[in-house]
Amino acid sequence: MVENRKEGGGFFDRLKKGLAKTRQNLVRNVDEIIFGEKIIDSRLFDDLEEILIAADLGPVFTNDLIEEIKEKLRRNELGNPEVLRKALKDRMTDILRADEAPAPEIVPGRIHAIMVVGVNGTGKTTTIGKMAHEHKREGRSVMLVAADTFRAAAIEQLEVWGERVGAPLIKQKMGADPSAVVYDAIKSAAAQKIGVLIVDTAGRLHTKVNLMEELKKMKRVMGRELPGAPHEVLLVLDATTGQNAVSQAKMFNDEIGVTGIVLTKLDGTAKGGIIIRIARELKIPIRYIGVGEEIDDLKPFNSEEFVNALF
Repeated sequence: MVENRKEGGGFFDRLKKGLAKTRQNLVRNVDEIIFGEKIIDSRLFDDLEEILIAADLGPVFTNDLIEEIKEKLRRNELGNPEVLRKALKDRMTDILRADEAPAPEIVPGRIHAIMVVGVNGTGKTTTIGKMAHEHKREGRSVMLVAADTFRAAAIEQLEVWGERVGAPLIKQKMGADPSAVVYDAIKSAAAQKIGVLIVDTAGRLHTKVNLMEELKKMKRVMGRELPGAPHEVLLVLDATTGQNAVSQAKMFNDEIGVTGIVLTKLDGTAKGGIIIRIARELKIPIRYIGVGEEIDDLKPFNSEEFVNALF
């Protein structure tokens, strides 16, 4: 991933900067404990447990890590605090790497349909715009689909992004059937020989049952009109919401099936550790992370790069 560190003003540097609050909240506190204590004892483990849970790493990860460290201690492998810190870093990397999986292949000459889901306010529409920019930069033709027909602002925002990145937008009037918008978009994409079709969807949780049925219907229409579609169902989560993000991920995955996660707003939270919990508990690949407002502040996720930036 050296190339990522160089491009776009140094994405690795922006990632490092974006994780500053999480680093302060997690790594610095861990360092203070393990380098400040002369002996590794039960009090140190209690303090470490408190910090890891407060950083939203979750009780399962925390318990596993502490048991692993205790085992190393029993085997006399913890001669100095640096080994303890490395154990934490390695465990995080292993968990994130275990769920890394390549995104579905985008086959030239065929429409690759991506359905983007998530609750309102997670940065869904902005994420779609940035993804469209990424695909365009890689030489693919892109079409955007405004299937969130319940919020005029969502359609307008997507329209702005479409103009900005040079991607046509398929939309209907507010209140239209989202599945009808998707149907029109697939027909239009086929006629225009579009490479990537990105569908924005509604995220109003106060009508959860209606929302999920609507998303299922969209999926059915996509699969019927375009065999294999949607090729990817990406769930956009806001890192600042901490463990609420885990609940949202479980709900969307149970209801419609999620193939990948986009974690946004990592630069605005001290709880970036939630990424470990999501990977550990949900086993869904993290496809992209967002660390800012700029158009190229959304990048494909790389576990090693993330942990290196965090530490």
